[in-house]
Parts: sequence; structure tokens; C-alpha cells
Amino acid sequence: MHRRDFLKASSAGLGLLLLPAFGRAIAAEELTGGIDAALKKRLADTALDAAKAGGASYCDVRIGRYLRQFITTREDKVENVVNTESTGVGIRVLANGAWGFAATNQLGTDAVAEATRQALAIAKANAGAITEPVQLAPTRGVGEVSWATPIQRNAMEVPIKDKVELLMSANAAATAAGASFVASRMFQVNEQKYFASTDGSYIDQDMHRIWTPFTVTAIDKASGKFRSRDGLSSPMGMGYEFLDPKPQHRFELPGGVVMYSDSYDIVADAAAAARDARAKLKAPSVKPGKYDLVLDPSNLFLTIHESVGHPLELDRVLGYEANYAGTSFATLDKWRSGDYRYGSDQVTFVADRTQPHSLGAIGFDDEGVAAKRWNLVEDGVLVNYQATRDQAHIIDEERSHGCSYADSWSSVQFQRMPNVSLAAGKSELSPAQMIKDIDDGIYIFGRGSYSIDQQRYNAQFGGQLFYEIKDGQVTHMIEDVAYQIRTPEFWNACSATCDQRDYRLGGSFFDGKGQPSQVSAVSHGSSTTRFDGINVINTARNLG
Repeated sequence: MHRRDFLKASSAGLGLLLLPAFGRAIAAEELTGGIDAALKKRLADTALDAAKAGGASYCDVRIGRYLRQFITTREDKVENVVNTESTGVGIRVLANGAWGFAATNQLGTDAVAEATRQALAIAKANAGAITEPVQLAPTRGVGEVSWATPIQRNAMEVPIKDKVELLMSANAAATAAGASFVASRMFQVNEQKYFASTDGSYIDQDMHRIWTPFTVTAIDKASGKFRSRDGLSSPMGMGYEFLDPKPQHRFELPGGVVMYSDSYDIVADAAAAARDARAKLKAPSVKPGKYDLVLDPSNLFLTIHESVGHPLELDRVLGYEANYAGTSFATLDKWRSGDYRYGSDQVTFVADRTQPHSLGAIGFDDEGVAAKRWNLVEDGVLVNYQATRDQAHIIDEERSHGCSYADSWSSVQFQRMPNVSLAAGKSELSPAQMIKDIDDGIYIFGRGSYSIDQQRYNAQFGGQLFYEIKDGQVTHMIEDVAYQIRTPEFWNACSATCDQRDYRLGGSFFDGKGQPSQVSAVSHGSSTTRFDGINVINTARNLG
């Protein structure tokens, strides 16, 4: 559909296409409101009463309304608009020392009571197979409370035609700047979740997330060679205000790259991406070898995610979880030693579910545990993991870390990654100052392809933009760069981190884990960081 035809049709109510995995298709104007508060309380109490009457020692109830809107475009055309809603109730019980779970999409007391009885039957059946009973860390009930992502403008209430206009403006800017092809997208998620438990909590939460990725491709018609550059934006736990770029959040970095913190100018980035893609067509290929790397947060977030966030998930450490790239090298004996060096003394990794604008910011997790902040690695030493209520005792914790999450009312909650970030440097240091001390290095921006082994130990990461550093100066763009790491060796090679002024969030909007697979969203912050003597390969040579 062409742009002008779409905008004409959208005002008449277009945008009803279904994405089956997420629920029924709905009109955009229905993407607000919610389930009646009195009904939620009544359904929750029905489940809690039925669980206690059936012999459960614990029960929690999650009543969820999950809204998603996805818009995809290509050059001057709208490819798809998807609005979906999924609503229902999930009940988890602990009986005879074992878990049981059941769910229903019927918002009636009879259906909820029946689902609770199914969960009880499953728990009692599971009890015959367990080797030791579940140990549930205590959590204080908080009564009736609410929490919401602090947004200025609900993206779900913004007219679709305005969103399409923005994406089309980005596409047009890229085309005018020399792009051969451009595809842009907008993802918006609103999770309305009501949690209740026999601990005495009734928690109402309203979470919002937004992301606008794109890919620009430039082609040299004479040779047939092509190069692409993706957008450098991060998904954020914000409303539509994220797409209103603010001058005070603008960073001009060495290499000519402009970045934003807590806002994003997609039109400017799309035009820059076209120029970068054309420049990449002429950029010389990297010479393989050892380099000092300067990694922008837009690149480093993925390395943090894969080499720190996932391997410090306690279920992977224990071998309970092996889906999506295996278990973890960071075993309990390393933590128990009290002196295992995960990185240099420049490296402190913080787990944080309270950070404003992050994808993982919440008031309470899906076990009713209040959001918190704690260190995973402190001055290079491994000091902790990520744990849920039934894992806390394994690492001598009295309380859960609040790391439980389910991506739907119909999915059972399990251990998911909080925001995991590299703490900013304590001494005043800018990217330009960091570069002045480098004789032979590479400056890397943006997320690229990656691979990692089944223990999260050996890995390889690419990027979007690469610049040569010679004698303390950024010289020119290069291409075909990927860096190889062994996780502890890489983080022990960290020699400097820029200060808080340069700190920015990256993140994953669709982080998969588990079987059946569930998706969560998580942020990873850092300042620009230096790593010394890292092996760089030439990806073009590897491809022949």
C-alpha cells in the first residue's frame, strides 16, 4: 500500500491485522483502558480462596492484558500494521512441596476456580516426582499498591497515521541521502498486569516499551557490492516522548557519529545511515590482528548481555536451563572462592530493576518481590547471581532478587535477566580523551552479528560502524570487523571506562529463553569502554 493511500485509509479504521501468537486483532482506538479493578480483585480472591481450600501452602495469581502494536514499512510503502490484545488469568500454586500452574482466558469466577483446581492437581502429581521440596524465600505482602512506567505520552494513544508519517519521513531522508533500500519498523508494548498472592499482596502495574529499528542498504550498481547500516537507537521503557529528540540529550562522538540518551531522532539517524552505508562501500577492509578496542555503549550492550547477563542467571549456572546457548562457565565454586576475577578492577556489573527508562524497570516482579539493585561483579570479582524466590537459598540469600517474569498470563513465570549494566568510570574521562592514549585501535558502534558457545565462554561480536584509531586520532572508516573474546580474559582486558556523562542504555526488545520459549525485554547500560589487545578477525576473508 502506498503512503498516501494508507494515510487515507487509516483514518477510517485500518490496522486490524492479526499476529496470531499474541491474541485477537483489535482496532487502534481500543488500545487503551483495561480490566475493571473490582473484577480483578474478585477473580484474584477466587483463586486464592480455592487454592487454600485445596491444600496449597502458597498461591499467586496474575491477571494480564497484553497490548502490542507493530508497524512495518519499506521505502514509500506500508507493509503491515498489527494491533493485538491477549487477556487472561494464570494461577500458580505450591502444594506438597511442588509447583503447579494452570491458566484460563475466561474472566469469570467459575473458570478461575476451575483453573486453580487444575493447578492444584498438577502440583500434587508433581510432588511424587520431586527429590526435595521447593524452598520459597519469604516475601512481605504489600497490600494494595500500584506502579506504572513513568511516561509522558502513551504511544498506544498516538494515531497510527502520525507514526507512519514519522517512519516514512525517516525512509525519505535515507533515500534522499543515497540509500538504495530502507525498511523501518515501530514496536510498542503495553503490559497491564495485576498480581495477587497468599502473602497479602495486590499489585497493579502498567508497563510500556517502545523501539524503532531500521535497516538502510546502499548498492554499488557497477560492482553489485552492497553495504547496510542499522539504526543506532535503543529500545526503551518509555512512551512516545522517546521519539521527540531533545538537544540536551545529543552526543557528538569521534568518528562523526551522533547519539542520543533518553530520546531519539530517527529521521536524522536514517539520513546518517544512508551516508554511512555508502561510505562503507569504499571503506578499506580491516587487517586482522590485536587491537585496542573502544566500544560505544551501542555495541557493548550486546557483549554485556551475552557474556555477563546470561551466564550469571542462576538457573543456567545450576544447569536447570540450557536452551538458547546453553548453561554457564561461571559455576558456584568460582563464586564461593570469593576471589574469582571476572574482570579487571575497572569492572563492576550492576543488576538493577529500578533504573528509569530501562526495559527492565518494574515496581514488583511476577512473584510480588519489590524491584531492587545489587552488584553481580564488584571491582572485577564475582560476588552474586540473579535469583528468584525458590533459588535464593542456594546462594545463601534470605530474599529473592526479584528476577521472576512471564511474557504472558498463560505462561508460567521463571528466572529472567534484570537490567545488567557496566558501572561508569569514577574518574573524569570522555571518549575523545580515551582515544588520545591509543596508538593502534578500532572504535566500534552499533550491534552486529554474534556467536557464543554453550558455556558463554568463547564468543565473537561484530558491529555497524568501525573507525581506525592511529596515534591517538580517529582516522577513517574501515570494514569487515569482528572481535573475538574469552569472557574472563576480555573483561580483564578492560583498562578504562568513561564517566557518567557518557553513560547510555542499550538493550534487547526480544530476548528469548526457555522451552517453550518466552520473550522478555532488558536494558544494558555503559559508558564508552576500552579493551586492550583484543583479537580482531576480517569477516570478509572468512567468507572468502
